[in-house]
Amino acid sequence: MKIATSFLAAMLFTAALGTSNNAIAANEDTEKVPLSTDNYCHEKFPAIRGSTLGTDDPTLKDTDTGDVIDFYGPCNESPTGKDQQWEQQLEQQHRYQSDYED
Repeated sequence: MKIATSFLAAMLFTAALGTSNNAIAANEDTEKVPLSTDNYCHEKFPAIRGSTLGTDDPTLKDTDTGDVIDFYGPCNESPTGKDQQWEQQLEQQHRYQSDYED
């Protein structure tokens, strides 16, 4: 009887993992989760393509790349707004500066 119960519990656990994985995979480009009532959110969205960072028409990378911005801040943040462009340009500069040889 214990084996049957353990087997049933393992099957339920596996099914629950599969369901949560499908829910995550079905996520659209931007996920916005309000953290409090004072207009503060946790957002996840694709990064801006490097070639369009300094332009007037920035475009987001494909979600397949896995390059995701994990943002905590105001709920009205735009993934392609000036703040995000500036932050991602700054991050790109820091990456290039640390890629040096001694």
